[in-house]
Amino acid sequence: MPESAITRVEVQHLAGLARISLSDDELDHLAQELPAILEHVRVVQSAAGDDVAPMSHPLPISNVFRPDAARAGLTTDEALAGAPASEQDRFLVPKILEEE
Repeated sequence: MPESAITRVEVQHLAGLARISLSDDELDHLAQELPAILEHVRVVQSAAGDDVAPMSHPLPISNVFRPDAARAGLTTDEALAGAPASEQDRFLVPKILEEE
């Protein structure tokens, strides 16, 4: 068996580690396909030399933040103005849990 061959048992083990349920047909199919997938990964890994730094984006990016300044919020009446129902200056929502 060539070094790059992957057995059905190995595919089943990998699927178990990934918590993926695979049918018998899927195990057989992936046992044939995984060596080609891994070879493609090797090609991509070899494309960048040691002089190329790892990056998360192809272009430099920077976040733009506004100054963190306190500002006035909504009043209680403004916040509740669009609510379908309110009670005691609070949003009134349907009960979803039964009280004991």
